[in-house]
Amino acid sequence: MPGPLRLATRGSPLALWQAHRVVALLGAAGVDAETVIVDTEGDRRTDVPLSHLGGQGVFVKEVQAAVGRGDADAAVHSAKDLPASDALGVPGLVLGAFPERADPRDVLVGGRLDTLATGATVATGSARRRVQLAYLRPDLTFADLRGNLATRLSRVGADGITAVVAARAALDRLAWQAPDGMEVETLEPGTMLPQVAQGALAVECRADDDTTRAALAAIDDADVRAVVEAERAFLAELGGGCTLPVGAHAVGGAAGGAGTGGRLQLTGLLAGADGHVVLRHEATGDDGPALGRAVARYLLDDAGGADLGPWSPVR
Repeated sequence: MPGPLRLATRGSPLALWQAHRVVALLGAAGVDAETVIVDTEGDRRTDVPLSHLGGQGVFVKEVQAAVGRGDADAAVHSAKDLPASDALGVPGLVLGAFPERADPRDVLVGGRLDTLATGATVATGSARRRVQLAYLRPDLTFADLRGNLATRLSRVGADGITAVVAARAALDRLAWQAPDGMEVETLEPGTMLPQVAQGALAVECRADDDTTRAALAAIDDADVRAVVEAERAFLAELGGGCTLPVGAHAVGGAAGGAGTGGRLQLTGLLAGADGHVVLRHEATGDDGPALGRAVARYLLDDAGGADLGPWSPVR
């Protein structure tokens, strides 16, 4: 390459950690890289709920645009922020690498689910997290939550908030340690199904940039790609931009994994907006995208998911 590979990224501490991690992975593969920081609407407007700004995609649009314009060669994302449907993606861009995935689980910071006081307030900006918690603890109340990780964690114990929900991957990547006396509970997928692709890194580049695609192929993890593509196919089959609470968690990999009989295993969740109905289904298969689509179709067609809200899933 004529110069370092330019990686576009948001400027939040977590986004920068992720970008620098990709720089290090590329460096280990013999590819020089540097970061290009891009300001995004999602980072600027922290006072507005994500649902009002257009969902998680608000964090990636400007970063993708930098790659499309040629201001950067690739973009580093949290894979969970990317729309799953090709129809909602950016024409001319491809996902060149899924380098690694950290712990995909969610964490309750400030208490334990089974010991929170009756009527306790939990802060989260995620409908997926809220409906699952409410289904298990109907007595809980909820407050919205925005901002970077430090801002969100600072809400614990403030303004009547007992606990907040965060991603285990974010806490681990930023080496966060709970203050003395603060309870923290990592929620297993059987309790709280993670967001699609939570904890995974994704690097996006131009489809016609063969040099960058070759560089990214060196850090692509086949096992991570297999599980993430299965989860993304699940979401895409629901409509890609589905606004109802959804979650998915796949285990296994390109060659399967321990406890899966050498196959991929995926659990999917679809819930009503009010949280009164929470549907789950688990299945195994050899083809990740086909498995994701099959789990979504079961929830829609056999479990009654198509009747949960005013939306138009893919048919």
